[in-house]
Amino acid sequence: MSRPQFRGEVRAPDFPAGLDWINSDHPLRLAELRGQMVILHFWTFCCINCMHALAQLREIAAAFPDTVTVISVHSPKFPREQFTNSVRDAVLRYGVEHPVVNDRSMYLWQQYAVRAWPSLIFIDPEGRVIQRHEGEIEPTQAISLIQPMIDEFEARGLLTHQTLRFTWEVATRSLLAFPGKIAIDSAADRLVISDSAHHRLLETSLDGRIRQIIGNGQAGRVDGNFSESQFNRPQGLHLVENMLYVADTDNHLIRQVDLARRQVTTIAGTGEQYGLSRTPTSGAAHSIALNSPWDLQLRHDVLTDHDELFIAMAGNHQVAVLHLNSGEIEPFAGRGPEGIGDGSYQEAFFAQPNGLALAENTLYVADSETSAVRAIELVEPQQVHTLVGEGLFVFGDQDGIGKAVRLQHVQALCLWQQQLYLTDTYNNRIKILNPATRRVTTLAGTGIAGLKDGTFGEAQFNEPAGIAAADGKLYVADTNNSAIRILNLATQTVCTLHIQW
Repeated sequence: MSRPQFRGEVRAPDFPAGLDWINSDHPLRLAELRGQMVILHFWTFCCINCMHALAQLREIAAAFPDTVTVISVHSPKFPREQFTNSVRDAVLRYGVEHPVVNDRSMYLWQQYAVRAWPSLIFIDPEGRVIQRHEGEIEPTQAISLIQPMIDEFEARGLLTHQTLRFTWEVATRSLLAFPGKIAIDSAADRLVISDSAHHRLLETSLDGRIRQIIGNGQAGRVDGNFSESQFNRPQGLHLVENMLYVADTDNHLIRQVDLARRQVTTIAGTGEQYGLSRTPTSGAAHSIALNSPWDLQLRHDVLTDHDELFIAMAGNHQVAVLHLNSGEIEPFAGRGPEGIGDGSYQEAFFAQPNGLALAENTLYVADSETSAVRAIELVEPQQVHTLVGEGLFVFGDQDGIGKAVRLQHVQALCLWQQQLYLTDTYNNRIKILNPATRRVTTLAGTGIAGLKDGTFGEAQFNEPAGIAAADGKLYVADTNNSAIRILNLATQTVCTLHIQW
């Protein structure tokens, strides 16, 4: 036989004792994975590219069910991501079914000399490192890369062809599962919730009585009536009377929901992820691949009498605009590379924008990976500037003014009486930002993850990621608590919305 092409020279470092495992009933060792090709996926659950990689790995693993085992190594960026309970919630939220180890001290990251999230380390059936890949990977390309390896390992008699079985984490059954975003119309007594992990939307009254369920609860991309339509982890919502716009995040689509006619229609996207599918960045909306749209805001331009739907395109680190009258979509602000930088629309940098809020002439952006709040001025001189936030690795929990402020992965914001209200997601708090003075103050939450009602000072949240305001109240999608919380600004109290039929 010719010299092996895929024989590693360096033995893969083993998993140390004492680490917490998820989706496995015991700590794994590389020795018990002999006879399998192993892909180690280094990730952190805040990272949009890591979220994409999870979906890509799911497809790759399905192509090699008895010869390839995927193990995700969670090496955290933010302090909040060090906690095993937080990682477990992320595993459940994203539907991860393979084993995950919490590398909270970054030991494995260092042992494998990893430099970026996500990174893939390929280990041969004899326990040696044979290849590494940084960033996302297109599944078809990855399968073509792996197949010759599998063929060689088969010829050398190294594969056991044993499908490994692991114990999956199961979320507690509840009416909501990790709700992402919300929209509200108090005049119509209407609240709409992205029931993200159930792949559907709920319409309720403001006191929590369910009126309609939109989507059949199965992950998919089907238009049609409410009982047959399908979504895939929907996030951002924008409500205009009976018309609801939806950022269907994992489908990379924008959907339109007619609440009166009970119909779902796709209005933008091909269903493929931009970057893996090479389409133009602008043009007819149905012909352009999107990249994890996360939130939406509609603006009616009185000068042109046109409607513009702004899209926080988290996967592209941009804000896009869908011109509803013409059906055309194009980038609006942001160059595309991940970072923080002000200037013109074309010069500015964003980092995984997760939330939008619209004032008359300003679009505010929750720029999550830089723990920042940005402002896009919609009138001359049409500039992007930063209200709070300093960079990709500058974060904390500090009130103050401007550069003194530290947030931790802020994911949502809304405007009420000239104040911006923020979900300081990884700090488990709700905060207030005065856009004129750039002063940030904590409104509610102890900072400790939990589910507790009461006064603003004693209430607890768990990674809140959606917020909307109406009639002196804030409605918060308290994501990891799978709950909707209501903050009464007059009484300064928090209660949990009781959702029922």
